[in-house]
Amino acid sequence: MLSKVLFGFALLIYSFFSLSAQELNCNFTINTSKIQGTNKQVFTAMEEAIRDFLNNTVFTNHVYEANERIECNVLLDISDQPTANEFSGRLQIQSRRPVFGSSYNSVLFNYIDDDVEFTYQEGDPIEFSENTFVSNLSSLLSYYAYVIIGLDYDSFSNKGGTPFYTIAEKIVNNARTTNYSGWNSGDDKERKNRYWLIDNLLDSDYEPLREFYYKYHRLGLDVMENSVEQGKAEILRTVEILERFNNNRPDPFTFLLTVVMDSKATEMVSVFSESPEAQKAKVYKILTTIDPAGGTKYNPLKN
Repeated sequence: MLSKVLFGFALLIYSFFSLSAQELNCNFTINTSKIQGTNKQVFTAMEEAIRDFLNNTVFTNHVYEANERIECNVLLDISDQPTANEFSGRLQIQSRRPVFGSSYNSVLFNYIDDDVEFTYQEGDPIEFSENTFVSNLSSLLSYYAYVIIGLDYDSFSNKGGTPFYTIAEKIVNNARTTNYSGWNSGDDKERKNRYWLIDNLLDSDYEPLREFYYKYHRLGLDVMENSVEQGKAEILRTVEILERFNNNRPDPFTFLLTVVMDSKATEMVSVFSESPEAQKAKVYKILTTIDPAGGTKYNPLKN
């Protein structure tokens, strides 16, 4: 009897850690409105398989409590189905992290990948191997899972995401041997694809942007619950980090800076919208210089 009790207890403990080890809490959906006259059951199965993969795969050896899992939304917008098992479209990805002492979640990653293509056979499991290419669908999902996890770690510790970007880089290198686009440096003349995103994240010339992620969130947003002015002052210093990086421009495209601005610009406007006029004017000048295509989203800071 005692052995059964101990076995049951051990099983309970194992189940607890297994269930709490997953890193992502992902709201995943598929849009198939552009696909007409096909078997919709395959999309139902695909949605369930991808949701299960993202939410139940253990991507790291770190244990997450249920309330620590990284919140994210992923939308797969399928625009073409050349054959019964081939699909193409785009992925829209957003991840968030909680701000200390508040119910507010700050967007870390707000990104669209327009170059998505893969095969999927209804009923086939999605499997991932860090060291080999299994399928393009698995590689796509795993790559973005590690980018999401890496950015989350970067926001809590300076360059804390490096181990996860390194795994994403392995995924890129494994996928580069295939004919799928988006994994090679030459696939995009403006250097804006999966290859260049992870290249930027691991490039020492781009380290100021990772410093921004850490200081903006951990030293800025996270202290605003106790001291709004202290947090805002630190966030202003991080905006100046972006300004210096933009002035130095390690390459003509600075892809990661675009990714940062797409994720943080609206929030930065909100942070400074009630600031003194001089501070608002300074932030407005910096943000519109960095992101001249930003249009009217910076107008709340304009005098």
